[in-house]
Amino acid sequence: MAFHDYFFAAPGAQVDRPFVGLDNFQEVLSDPAVIRSFGNVGIFLLINVPLTVVLSLVLATALNKAVRGRTFLRVAYYVPYVTASVAVVGVWLFLFSGGGLVNQILGPLAPDPSWLISPTWAMPTIALFVTWKQLGFYILLYLAALQSVSTELYEAASTDGAGAIRKFFSVTIPGVRPATVLVLLLSTVTGANLFTEPYLLTGGGGPNGASTSPVLLMYQKGIEQGNPDTASAIGIILVIGVLIIAFIQRKIAGGDES
Repeated sequence: MAFHDYFFAAPGAQVDRPFVGLDNFQEVLSDPAVIRSFGNVGIFLLINVPLTVVLSLVLATALNKAVRGRTFLRVAYYVPYVTASVAVVGVWLFLFSGGGLVNQILGPLAPDPSWLISPTWAMPTIALFVTWKQLGFYILLYLAALQSVSTELYEAASTDGAGAIRKFFSVTIPGVRPATVLVLLLSTVTGANLFTEPYLLTGGGGPNGASTSPVLLMYQKGIEQGNPDTASAIGIILVIGVLIIAFIQRKIAGGDES
């Protein structure tokens, strides 16, 4: 589809969809809206992925200890993940709308225009929303990984005089490295497929496309504007980009180690 002049037609209609080579890709790569959408998702990933890894690992480590109320906390963190985005979006709008709770707390420090209608803050706000919503799932992944870290390693570290912070960096982080590679990959793929959140939170892309993601742009071009060929070209570029990022993450995180 991406290599043809493709368009929708009535069922059974005989239409000519000529091969156009890389013309659709050239059109896409010269479109400022496409470039901006990839920049938006880049901002999202720079905020969401590190926050997801750090917060989920730290919270999982805390919840792995025999602390009071940990079962309740595990469930509480997981509830946003299993709740439909449409439902939890209402909570986020209540917090970050112009007259929302966050702006009332910040007072004169609140941004103007407000978070979700600001070209500067729309995408970071969405990144925080997705981080919060997905956190419970990644906490469970790390909790499962922590069960495979031998307690003997912690005992040996304690014998050597290591404190909690040193044991976290010397034992916990290396012990859950395979899980970290998985969290990096899944959070990257989730970010690359961002659609529902900007569509619901910012009314389909925000001010001047400030929160339009590539997948949302694919929907707009392919379904709303009737250009499935250019939408398909965007999708192929997006898949290639995700594969490259995933490969780099795997190398950096040591995913090839046995």
